[in-house]
Amino acid sequence: MPNKRRPKKGSKAYSPRKRAVSQTPRLDSWPEISEGPKLQDFAGYKAGMTHAFVVDFRKSSLTTGQEIQVPVTVLEVPPMKVAAVRVYENTRYGLKTAGEVWAPSVDEALKRKLPIPKNYDFEKAWTELNKNDIEDVRVLTYTQPKLITGVPKKVPDLMETRVGGGSLEQRLEYAKGLLGKDITVTEFAKDGAIIDVAAVTKGKGFQGAIKRWGVKLLSHKNSKHRRMVGNLGPKRPGFVRPTVPQAGQVGYHQRTEFNKRILKVGEKGDEVNPKGGFVHYGAVRGSYVLIHGSVPGPTKRLIRLRDPVRPTGAVLKEAPNLVYVSTESKQGA
Repeated sequence: MPNKRRPKKGSKAYSPRKRAVSQTPRLDSWPEISEGPKLQDFAGYKAGMTHAFVVDFRKSSLTTGQEIQVPVTVLEVPPMKVAAVRVYENTRYGLKTAGEVWAPSVDEALKRKLPIPKNYDFEKAWTELNKNDIEDVRVLTYTQPKLITGVPKKVPDLMETRVGGGSLEQRLEYAKGLLGKDITVTEFAKDGAIIDVAAVTKGKGFQGAIKRWGVKLLSHKNSKHRRMVGNLGPKRPGFVRPTVPQAGQVGYHQRTEFNKRILKVGEKGDEVNPKGGFVHYGAVRGSYVLIHGSVPGPTKRLIRLRDPVRPTGAVLKEAPNLVYVSTESKQGA
């Protein structure tokens, strides 16, 4: 038979299960929105989980209009800063960076992340930027972990955020107005909004095939071992196929969860702090976000929130009726 040369067909799903390149999640797609212009992304740090009582807002639920208990995740979201405006042009190979303009002054802590030019001509850079044929506008934002006590670091997390909504000229002018300024989570989303959540999951190190792939244990009559695969595949082709379950890295993968609901955006951390603080985190002292359900990653992990790319669920006209948030100790029974 002839040797067919062609790309492999089908999806490999989550394979290969390698460690994430960066702890800052990467967002490759952005939805088009009608309102705006506005930032389509925000970031915070995971403090922990608790439970709350909320009036069920789901129309198709059997408990609609009744108080129900739900698990919630608490994220601490200190203000972020805009370091630069970056524009893209459309080429035959897709979007390509056409230029960027940095803020006249940025935080000293950002110099721990990357070198910052000293003698930078802001006006000249902005003039050069407007000469390009612009297709998309984005901004470089960075977090301020120095403002919170739960995350013991000073180095900011730098990421790219799309500016969506409105015309291209409006988006460019909006981005220019944000340069070097603080932005809060309320500029991104309100109570009851649906969002996507991206984060790097908790790492579990090198594990065997049973834990990594969930394959069945061998019979107790098997020779020598039970926690192993039965065989590595057929004799031909003369190599082990990548579909065979084998040992390797588990966890520390980037994952995105779609259509999570923001139950509340608050300003005072005392409203959600449990007695004794969150385990392995401490007390939330500034702005916070309550998200219905769980999010990927351990405590202190950077979590990115984005406008939903495939939204489902009811659009709430008013904020969810949050009756009670548990502040009981999470230190154990």
